Amino acid sequence: MSESDDSNAGGWFSSDRRRLLIQEYGIFLAFLLLVVVLSFSNEFFLTGGNISNVLLQTSINGVLAIGMTFVILTRGIDLSVGSVVALAGIVSASFSTTSATAAIAGAPYPVAIGLAVGILVGVVCGAISGAIVSRFSVPAFVATLGMLSAARGLTLIYGGGRPVPALTPAFRWIGTGDVFGIPAPVIILAVVFAASWWILSRTRFGRYIYAVGGNPHAAKTSGIDIGLIRFTVYVISGGLAGLAGMLLSARTGSALPQAGIAYELDAIAAVVIGGTSLSGGVGRVTGTLIGALIIGVMNNGLDLMGIQSYYQQVLKGALIVGAVMLDQKRTYGA
Repeated sequence: MSESDDSNAGGWFSSDRRRLLIQEYGIFLAFLLLVVVLSFSNEFFLTGGNISNVLLQTSINGVLAIGMTFVILTRGIDLSVGSVVALAGIVSASFSTTSATAAIAGAPYPVAIGLAVGILVGVVCGAISGAIVSRFSVPAFVATLGMLSAARGLTLIYGGGRPVPALTPAFRWIGTGDVFGIPAPVIILAVVFAASWWILSRTRFGRYIYAVGGNPHAAKTSGIDIGLIRFTVYVISGGLAGLAGMLLSARTGSALPQAGIAYELDAIAAVVIGGTSLSGGVGRVTGTLIGALIIGVMNNGLDLMGIQSYYQQVLKGALIVGAVMLDQKRTYGA
């Protein structure tokens, strides 16, 4: 090999370097490319009002997807988050409504009570799923599929199949309010993202999550309580699903028993598109956030161009399959 070839092999444009750059920054480049294309396709896309709308639409899925990231990093899956969104939303709303027929005795309570109850509902659902997975070694797909059905049934039982309307202004503020012009749900998403990034990248617990997902046997040999780690990530996912349920109820002004249907699919899509491996141990919440934004921007852009939602589902499915194919190629080299 000549000196110039050797220099090029170790330079910025070597094949290994290009592959690493694509793996590291490919999702960001894809997002920027999507924004550029949609900006030229519709003059209203980059307006302030539309950007705010995209961020609002992304906030709920972003919160769900961040919780899902914790689970998928440990080689798990949580199919129950959509139903938990509905259950937490309708239970918390019953503490924060002025409707006599839907309120818990003594309602409306202070907004902090409604928020605490909603998150607690999500945490309990996540704890049940996590215990089934970690304690009884039930596959996560089966355990969370059961919780999906149970939580949806509990939602219908609790609310009698009826929505909870007339939420208090204080409760609705978390979905419709703003701080210095920044929508409250966007601020909540930013806080959840920052906390999750810190946990995964700066704490021992975060390192344990990656270790359990990367090689459970090695993690156990190293003294990591893999059962506790798996249990905890489902609690986190459930708690964030509860938070997302309250954001949805507050934004729409009422809690609907049919809320959250298929939300788990969008959350999984955001995680996978963002580069988190379904094989566990690889991924970042930064990628998940960009994945959620890609889905939100794509849906918004296609709506502006008058393209039917059916095509959005097709494109979303293609993105998921493509992302998994890239992950398989990166993981197994085939």
